[in-house]
Amino acid sequence: MSADSSTAVILPAPAAATPRTAPLAGVLVKTGHVLVGAIVPLLLLALWQHAASAHWLPVQLLPSPALVYASFIDLWQSGDLTSNLAISLKRVGWSLLLGGGAGLVLGVLFGFSRRARAYLYPTFEVVAQFPVIGWIPLLIIFVGIGEPLKVLAISLAVIVPVTVQTTKGIAQVPRPLLDVARVYRFSLAQTITRVVLPSALPTLFNGLRQAVMQAWLALVFVELLAAGEGVGYLMVWGRQLLQLDLVVVAMILIGLVGVVLDRLLAVLEHRLQRWRRNAF
Repeated sequence: MSADSSTAVILPAPAAATPRTAPLAGVLVKTGHVLVGAIVPLLLLALWQHAASAHWLPVQLLPSPALVYASFIDLWQSGDLTSNLAISLKRVGWSLLLGGGAGLVLGVLFGFSRRARAYLYPTFEVVAQFPVIGWIPLLIIFVGIGEPLKVLAISLAVIVPVTVQTTKGIAQVPRPLLDVARVYRFSLAQTITRVVLPSALPTLFNGLRQAVMQAWLALVFVELLAAGEGVGYLMVWGRQLLQLDLVVVAMILIGLVGVVLDRLLAVLEHRLQRWRRNAF
């Protein structure tokens, strides 16, 4: 018996994800990403423990994970860890306000004024190549080695990425949006808040995240060089006492805090996307 060629086989459609299974699938995916990302740190921790147990190096040069953890607990319970971390975060905060504010003003100036960009931006590009360490001798002459030195040095590391990304973000604002703003007779403030900032928001946040990273790195360098307190000073303290477990605690803390700050900025950027969509 021949099969009817006009007969089609209809396969059942795959079951759609229910409202309950969709969030569960998202949680499983995120959990999988976390587990995959934890593989390398766990392998490094295992290698570290094995090297310490096998005495590949003296304990003064290679403290065990248990010793580092014990030092972390001691620093936490004594308050030394939290107090020094608070001091470092305060320095970063003031530097972001000072350097970020100056970078935002320069970026807006370069972004809106062709004349300023033509006359001043080449000089800014040259000055931006100077490393923070190159400014330290001059800053010491003018402000000494106190707290202003640290804040100003870190601020110099912040100004460059904020200025560059702000200038880039404003330059990339679509011309039709600016034309519409002129048609609606927006004021300069309305144009900036309702057109320029929402359009340039991703680029601005890219600059802010770079600024936070640069500020955190500059902070550690400045505190290693001239500080009597702070997370960087913990490393100096551990080196002077020949206790590398304190140095490792400070290094791990520096890395973790840097990641947390970057993640917080990513969350804030995501929250501001709604304002960006509804701005114009």
